[in-house]
Amino acid sequence: MIVPYTELLPETLQSLIEEFISRDGSIQGHRDTTQESQVAAVMAQLKSGDAVIEFDPDDETCTISTRRKIGRSRDNI
Repeated sequence: MIVPYTELLPETLQSLIEEFISRDGSIQGHRDTTQESQVAAVMAQLKSGDAVIEFDPDDETCTISTRRKIGRSRDNI
């Protein structure tokens, strides 16, 4: 299930983005960028629709995914 980023509290969204960055490394592939710039990059992708927040009701977990990645995983079903 896709959850609009605007539906999350700002603190929750910030924590989700920070967890995503720490788990997946730098979103841009550059490890020398600041956390603030990485958060801003992910936020820009959420705003543009290039990234989305997915909620898995079975696991009760949220993750950030790119629309491209979502399309590929659905093609493999």
